[in-house]
Amino acid sequence: MPASRRHHRTLAVLVNCLGIMAAVPALPAAAPRAAAAPPQPAAPPAVAARATPIPTGMPAAPPAMPTTKPAPIQLTTPPVTVAVAAAGTPAPGYRIQVRNAGPTPVETTVRQELPAGSRATAVTGGGRANHPIGSATANEVTWRLRLPARSTTTLNTALSGVAQGRSVTAPTCAYGTDGTRPYDCATATWTGPTVPAAKVTAAPAWRRPPVLLAALAALLVVTGGVLWWVWRRRRPGPAPGTTGTTPGPTRLAAGAPPVAGGAGGPADRGTVYPRPAMPATAARRRRPPIWLVVGVAAAVLAGVVGAAAWTATQRVAAMDTTKQPTSGAWVGNSVTGPLGVPLRESAFEFTVYRLACGAGTLPVAPAGGRQCLATVGVRNLTPGEQTWHGQLQRAYLPGGNWVAADENATRVANLGRDVFAQPVAAGSRVLLPIVFTVHGDDPPKQLELRSGVFSAGVRVDVR
Repeated sequence: MPASRRHHRTLAVLVNCLGIMAAVPALPAAAPRAAAAPPQPAAPPAVAARATPIPTGMPAAPPAMPTTKPAPIQLTTPPVTVAVAAAGTPAPGYRIQVRNAGPTPVETTVRQELPAGSRATAVTGGGRANHPIGSATANEVTWRLRLPARSTTTLNTALSGVAQGRSVTAPTCAYGTDGTRPYDCATATWTGPTVPAAKVTAAPAWRRPPVLLAALAALLVVTGGVLWWVWRRRRPGPAPGTTGTTPGPTRLAAGAPPVAGGAGGPADRGTVYPRPAMPATAARRRRPPIWLVVGVAAAVLAGVVGAAAWTATQRVAAMDTTKQPTSGAWVGNSVTGPLGVPLRESAFEFTVYRLACGAGTLPVAPAGGRQCLATVGVRNLTPGEQTWHGQLQRAYLPGGNWVAADENATRVANLGRDVFAQPVAAGSRVLLPIVFTVHGDDPPKQLELRSGVFSAGVRVDVR
């Protein structure tokens, strides 16, 4: 056997021996005999072990957590309720019933908002007409009442200064002792006797703009034609001899040879080489004068421009400026109304009962600002819960700027409750104060309220 093979075989044997020696410590020790083993008590039933996940190298998914959804705003029966009805009188009047259904007396402040331009002429129950804080135009009637337990108090008001045939809405709210949190609100609209509308008769045909424009254009055309005919009649005709050949003497005087067969007399005849007659000079084409062309063109242009302007005016007048587009990103139509009138949009029905600006019972405003508190009723018209956001509720100032609802001040006015974090239950109505922080002395003139980002919303004229 060659030496190289012997070396290889010896090396292989050494490697196998080293492998066996390395594997011997890992072998389990021999178990003792079953006879020598002491008796062991019965083991309890084994609990099923949890399955061990197989490592895959990917991060494990987070454990499922139960979703927490804020509870909707709970409806509580207020201790004081308000009902308002319009009186059947020739002048605007209202009957207000304030009821305390609780077992204890309640002190409350009742405020009735009056439309701009009207004033209270009769107030019962110890009420008085005054101006709310921060307002110089809108009036209100205020009562401070102590309602006995399980009692109903009736108040009456009469207004004046309202145009005949105009509907008047006067919302009324009952507040707590602080004057910011409402117990209940109600509204009613007084409608006076209707005034017969004046009969509008159509203008006669000769006074309508299209007929007048057509008559003017026809008159200009007829005038232009008459002037053209007169000008043609008065224009002198061509001079004798200008349309034929030149007579003989004239041609001789001009140095031209006589023409055979001409009308120049005997002197023009007897030529040796007769020449053909000269061709007649072509008559010059007559053209209308410049002033006539310009006048007719101006008349036609004026008629076209007048007809186009009248058509555009009629189309613009027929447009409905209050109609809002329903296609695109907006959902529903935007609605505008006064205080106390329920206004509906895609999901909510908003009713603004009162807006007051100034200090006193309102939350403390930051430096340089003034807070306006709006008493708003919100009704959910959908079959499910609906949420809304404070940044979508806006107050428009007279200069055109707007501010969103102050959520921190609104939470303070609602005793620490975040009304925008809780949804409104299906078919329910909530009554709450919303605070807007404005800068300057002018109060807002309009509020814009909406349920969602793509909702067209409603606009309430508060001044």
